[in-house]
Amino acid sequence: MPGPDRSVPAGAGVGLRFQHHEVLLETRPAVAWLEVHTENYLGAGPSAATLERVRRDYPLSLHGVGLSLGSASGLDLQHLRRVREAVRRFEPGLVSEHLSWCSVDGAWMPDLLPLPMTEEALDCVCRHVEQVQQVLGRQILLENPSSYLRYAHSTIPEWEFLASVAARAGCAILCDVNNIVVSAANHGWDATAYLEALPAARVKEIHLAGHSVMPLPDGASFRIDDHGSRVGEETWRLYAIALERFGPVPTLVEWDTDVPALDVLLAEAARASHLLKELFHAQPA
Repeated sequence: MPGPDRSVPAGAGVGLRFQHHEVLLETRPAVAWLEVHTENYLGAGPSAATLERVRRDYPLSLHGVGLSLGSASGLDLQHLRRVREAVRRFEPGLVSEHLSWCSVDGAWMPDLLPLPMTEEALDCVCRHVEQVQQVLGRQILLENPSSYLRYAHSTIPEWEFLASVAARAGCAILCDVNNIVVSAANHGWDATAYLEALPAARVKEIHLAGHSVMPLPDGASFRIDDHGSRVGEETWRLYAIALERFGPVPTLVEWDTDVPALDVLLAEAARASHLLKELFHAQPA
């Protein structure tokens, strides 16, 4: 008999956090799929054992935060091999990483740092994405970042940089709509134009999350991508535009700080599911 279908449906899922392991296994809510941070489930231990149980009932996506694809010092091959073992063990429908860097020469930073958008950085990221896909034996998705600064010597708009990586390295795109809202506000970009610049056929997943607004002394404000609140109305509006452009795409609600009860995340996913169903009659959350 064929094994279970591991593909991630074009419905709404939630990011599974440690706080929700027990209640998820006890209640088995009708959510379309789940995503976890890859680095939390490497090796043995109770968390990995729990994910083994979860994957029996839910399609799964692994979302990495530690490959540091933009690091000029090269990939950590030991870490990449551990990611490969996790992919083989949990058989996720999707595997993704960030357009960022977080390590150099063995030193690790606790953040996803922005890249200079230059031809040299583009070559570096493409080379690393190709290497990761070769080791994993599958296509990965690359997520657009949220950013708070721009390098003076950047020469390529971020949306063009991301599209170029997808074209040259053959990866797909994880379009984080909240990140676009944050970065567009911080840098004065047109969020809708950003979406329209992405190759629709390459977008295979969407992320939604909340962010905070920090007032500045001059009366302006700054957006912080903290994943600590409900999805904002501005993000919901841009999400509707994204669906019209990209079609029915698996959509994830992230919540990483001040994590609420699972029911709150499920309610956010239900709103995304309603939009998907309204536009495409997609599978509900």
